Amino acid sequence: MGDAGASFLNALSRGGTHPLLAKARGTLRFDLRDGERTRHWLVELDRGDVSVSRRRSSADCVVRTDAAIFDGLVTGEVNPLAAFLRGELAVEGDPEFLVLFQRVLPAPSAKVQE
Repeated sequence: MGDAGASFLNALSRGGTHPLLAKARGTLRFDLRDGERTRHWLVELDRGDVSVSRRRSSADCVVRTDAAIFDGLVTGEVNPLAAFLRGELAVEGDPEFLVLFQRVLPAPSAKVQE
């Protein structure tokens, strides 16, 4: 994963309470492919409180994508729905957690490829 994804997730866990996630309670795991390696990030949501770790454990929702796509998501350069429809992002489990998580992503920029 590039610096953008790691920086975003680390900042998210240090950001205090997130009002946009006030109703969310559960876990979301990102499995990010980077060449032959897959890195795992576990995001735990508890009514606005967010913790992030590198644990590979079960989650309510697992998102699998390429590390470059994830970097684009967290910078607003890639639209999550468009990436899903193109097959660049796979979701397993409860997709509601991804929809909730999308609330804290930056708005897609005007340059987003549809």
